[in-house]
Amino acid sequence: MKKAMIIVNPSSGKELAQNQSLEVEELLQRKGYEVHIRNTEKEWDAALFARTTCEQQYDAVISMGGDGTLNEIVNGLAEQEHRPKLGIIPMGTVNDFARALQIPLDGKEAIQLLASGNVRDVDIGKINESYFMNIAAVGKIAEATFSVSPKAKTYLGPLAYLMEGIKTLASNNPFETRILHDQGEWQGDAILILSTLTNSVGGFEKIAPDAEIDDGQLKCIIIKDVSFIHLAKISAAVLRGEHIEDSGVEYISTRTLEITSNSKLTTNVDGDEGDPLPLYLRVLPRHLKVFTP
Repeated sequence: MKKAMIIVNPSSGKELAQNQSLEVEELLQRKGYEVHIRNTEKEWDAALFARTTCEQQYDAVISMGGDGTLNEIVNGLAEQEHRPKLGIIPMGTVNDFARALQIPLDGKEAIQLLASGNVRDVDIGKINESYFMNIAAVGKIAEATFSVSPKAKTYLGPLAYLMEGIKTLASNNPFETRILHDQGEWQGDAILILSTLTNSVGGFEKIAPDAEIDDGQLKCIIIKDVSFIHLAKISAAVLRGEHIEDSGVEYISTRTLEITSNSKLTTNVDGDEGDPLPLYLRVLPRHLKVFTP
């Protein structure tokens, strides 16, 4: 009999995940799976549960939580000899990876998606010795989102991150950086560096307008040290996907990326705190099979 594990973050999705996990269990049982449900209680529980699905040859693992839970699951699956198919029921604040894969943000619709059995090979990224499925960001703006409380995420959604970012922009904290990529290097002062695998970042779906989930490429967006007025112009262009043509933005497609700086900076990886600089990033092409529309 096929086996599936449902990994539930009980605090995600305004606490709907716990109830909807029973719906997922029933659907998978109808599809012939033996189903096990695991609830996370602390950090990295989801990664440990996901690693178990690899070691015990599960056929599917289902993430019921936000981008943080999904990131842990990806870290548990990455570069394992056996990797189950990954299902995503988005229950978080932003759900960027689900947006990029066009997985419905409505829980019930996403659950029904599993019934189709359709899967797609998708890229993931490796950053130093850990993994990410969407974005690694560097800069004081990226670090500011660490202070967003769970309560603010629940009630304000992506707006909570935007508000923190705006507050940080007012202080304008540029940093000197050197970035090595497949075509050469970029060196200078930046306000923000985004390295993304998908087109959706923070709920904005045109950050990397030409990004594909299976193209084997990282899209590196460097926001240079520009005036506040120029930065406001770039921010407005983001909504139209036109910021990559701006003189204040450097846009690079690459398979590998090395980021160094003399400043003490910590990475924001898929919305949570990651490693400090220096960073070495690379793409693992079409590494996971994900249930998609």
